[in-house]
Amino acid sequence: MKSISIRGALASLSLSMLLSSLGTSIANVGLPTLAEAFSASFQAVQWVVLAYLLSITALIVCVGRLGDLLGRRRLLLIGIAVFTVASLLCALAPSLWLLIAARALQGVGAATMMALTMALVSGAMPKEKMGSAMGVLGTMSAIGTSLGPTLGGVMIAQVGWQGIFLLNVPLGVLAMVLAWRFLPVDRHKMSSSRADFDALGTLVLVLTLLAYALAMTLGRGSFGPLNTALLLTTVVGLIVFVLVEQTAASPLVNLATLRNPLLSAGFAMSTLVTTVVMATLVVGPFYLSAALGLSAASVGLVMSAGPLVAALAGVPSGRLVDRWGAQRSSTVGLIAMLTGACLLPVVPLSVGALGYLAPLVVLTAGYALFQAANNTAVMADIAPDQRGVMSGLLGLSRNLGLITGASVMGAVFALGTASHDILQAQPEAIAQGMRLTFAVAAGLILLALVLGAVSKIVSRRLIAAC
Repeated sequence: MKSISIRGALASLSLSMLLSSLGTSIANVGLPTLAEAFSASFQAVQWVVLAYLLSITALIVCVGRLGDLLGRRRLLLIGIAVFTVASLLCALAPSLWLLIAARALQGVGAATMMALTMALVSGAMPKEKMGSAMGVLGTMSAIGTSLGPTLGGVMIAQVGWQGIFLLNVPLGVLAMVLAWRFLPVDRHKMSSSRADFDALGTLVLVLTLLAYALAMTLGRGSFGPLNTALLLTTVVGLIVFVLVEQTAASPLVNLATLRNPLLSAGFAMSTLVTTVVMATLVVGPFYLSAALGLSAASVGLVMSAGPLVAALAGVPSGRLVDRWGAQRSSTVGLIAMLTGACLLPVVPLSVGALGYLAPLVVLTAGYALFQAANNTAVMADIAPDQRGVMSGLLGLSRNLGLITGASVMGAVFALGTASHDILQAQPEAIAQGMRLTFAVAAGLILLALVLGAVSKIVSRRLIAAC
């Protein structure tokens, strides 16, 4: 009976992870249809995607902390309900701006699901099976990302744009039923939660993260005075946040916990490698279509290889983590990523699509192993009352990597092409942009390897000193 409960709990958490990642990718394919349906510009309908992303980025840490205080099962059920209701509101929205507001609400639910799934897994699964569980969650995240465009296209063709949001409703109801049935009931009470919640720290962090996300997403390809002002606001916000947390009676983020070198390195490495993964999604379509001359269908087929490999490698990666240990698996995953990133810039154009596909497969498989290992390393020994906020920080580190990768790596690619208009650039210029992008990517992965090695050395010395 116990094994059935564990499997049921893992199924409910996997479905929650699938829904939140599906919500990220499924709306992108509907942007042209939405622009036509609401007679809006492409810049306006982009906010359908951005509103969701901004909500997740701004709220994922604070909802993780709320889960620690109010009960993670209780808050996850609320998050799934919010996501499901918001999905229905998206489908019923009579105007674009109401749709964007509903997407922001949907992002609140998704932030809750993302923050609490890993926290609940670390509490529900035996420690020796943590790697496998994290691998399953990684697989579901990759499946959601890869299925989004395909499912979105089918639903738009059969139902209209409303279908991409209505799809979430029955899945959300199923996720709620599974979570209600199989997740362990929260043991602590809610009575003192309000006094323990760091409202000022939460407000400062939310505004700081919003400023950074907007700085990285507004302008799309240009970096003007507003972006600079938002980045400066982010720096000031971080300083204020640290000062607030040092004096808070019950801080949102326990800064002393982040002095653990393995934890802080885990968050930093997650941001670095996710930045690299995002670079493949930003640069890949341009390189495959403009430099190699592939058709749109062929580009889609090649680009789907990355999420497919991540989905297939997730569960085996988790088992390797259980067998090898998190630290060794993390290093092996980063070495595989470094190998793929180093191969991409040196493959000549004459090799064709295979010259891009093979290194991409190596890089993505390495990322699947790293992600399972890093998630396990960060969550394995966290105190029960800190699991929610640490899971939220882990989710935040990935989200920041995605945002930074889309902006910074896109700018590096544009710089490498040495062209004012990438769409008019010659094939060799596009190839040169790709080479520079993945040379930078290789440097980021190398930095992650160094951080991992240094964190192990520092951790051992601290243990020896104690």
